[in-house]
Amino acid sequence: MARWGPGVIEKILPARVACADAFADPLDVVLFPQEEALVAGAVAKRRREFTTARSCARSALAALGVEPAPILAGERGAPQWPPGFAGSITHCPGYRAAAVARAYDALTIGIDAEPHQMLPDGILDMISLPAERARLRGLAFTAPDTRWDRLLFSAKESVYKAWFPLARRWLGFQDADITIDPVAGIFTVQLLIAAPAVDGSPLTRFSGRWLVSNGLILTSVVSEIAAGGVALQ
Repeated sequence: MARWGPGVIEKILPARVACADAFADPLDVVLFPQEEALVAGAVAKRRREFTTARSCARSALAALGVEPAPILAGERGAPQWPPGFAGSITHCPGYRAAAVARAYDALTIGIDAEPHQMLPDGILDMISLPAERARLRGLAFTAPDTRWDRLLFSAKESVYKAWFPLARRWLGFQDADITIDPVAGIFTVQLLIAAPAVDGSPLTRFSGRWLVSNGLILTSVVSEIAAGGVALQ
């Protein structure tokens, strides 16, 4: 069932971020009518993942004192959080999670979960830069048991989820150059397109955390505004 810690996603999130995750879809979760409308024509699989992810989101918000309310979808399907909050939702086979924080604790949040499996043939070339593929080859040589290609994909998904609420425009897979640290469990992101200014500070980079656990690859990006610019998690 959905829970407010201890979980898996919390291991790569700052303490100021509330989170909840689930490894199964509880049968007793009830959506608000406005949420039901979003999945009225969806197949059963989509309904289950949507419903459990919303339950996770409400559990995380409840930990911050927020009463249950509909979490609707906005532009490009991004979850619409209550005013004064930032958050992110993810789901993959066998796992759903949500992370949320007050706006003064987190400017933006992006999380992603993927199965710890290699990407299908041809996908890596579509989502990566030549320099990234070269670095992945080095990682695969030193740590062959980790699916670095899928980890790169997950990191880019987290970056996009953190980017979009700030920029309100598309960020392609080729628009961010990601370097993965295999020891520290972090990754750094250099944005390769013109970025917006956030509170007067140029948004040119992100950093994030990653974890392989329970057959999953998990990534997160959390940023805040600090004196002198955008601070990273």
